[in-house]
Amino acid sequence: MPREPKSRLPAKRSARKSGKNAPFNPLSFLNTAGLGRDICKYSKKEIVFAQGADADAVFYIKKGKIKVSVISKQGKEAIVALLGRDEFVGEGCLIGQEKRLATASAMTECELMRVSKKELQRVLRDEPTFSQMFVSHILTRNARIEENLVDQLFNSTEKRLARLLLLLANFGKDGKAEPIVAKISQETLAEMIGTTRSRVSYFMNKFRKLGFIDYNGHLEVHNSLVGVLLADHPRSVITASA
Repeated sequence: MPREPKSRLPAKRSARKSGKNAPFNPLSFLNTAGLGRDICKYSKKEIVFAQGADADAVFYIKKGKIKVSVISKQGKEAIVALLGRDEFVGEGCLIGQEKRLATASAMTECELMRVSKKELQRVLRDEPTFSQMFVSHILTRNARIEENLVDQLFNSTEKRLARLLLLLANFGKDGKAEPIVAKISQETLAEMIGTTRSRVSYFMNKFRKLGFIDYNGHLEVHNSLVGVLLADHPRSVITASA
């Protein structure tokens, strides 16, 4: 007698079960809107969150550049960081900060994933793969802050500016520098490395004459600028994760 065809029902159940147990994907979580997660778009110069506002969410940068700054009681602005794609901003809310200690604003057209504090705390607790990725981000940020401190204490203005330009161009992520899309003023560069605009202007002109950078509607940083850091005894290192 011919055999009866086997039922496909168990296979379907198996597929459903397999799908239900699929490993957690951090990038999918950060790129897909869902419970406690919203994709937000900001135009250039628009405020993402303001100093003194409620700290109730963390933002993941999907596209664009974000400036983080602090304003003193006298109204003087100090730029704390310039952040780009695949970085987080606003994570201070996770360590008990009830109010924002700085202002985050868009330097270019930006697309961010807003993750509520409650949802991010849940996924950090329940998903080890996400926790590892987030901890890696925090450690990288801390290493960069330490590098900046060493930079300010020991390196010359020329080296500090070269290092900042390379960081802004994402040098090291794939072995080459990228064009700096955001228009960053010399005043902003001067604030970030602790010098005057005239000194920044002097070294920018020097770098351009030496072929280390170009101005073609936007600032292009060439890999050869690394030579400025390596001259004499280097005190700062551009890493792939910086």
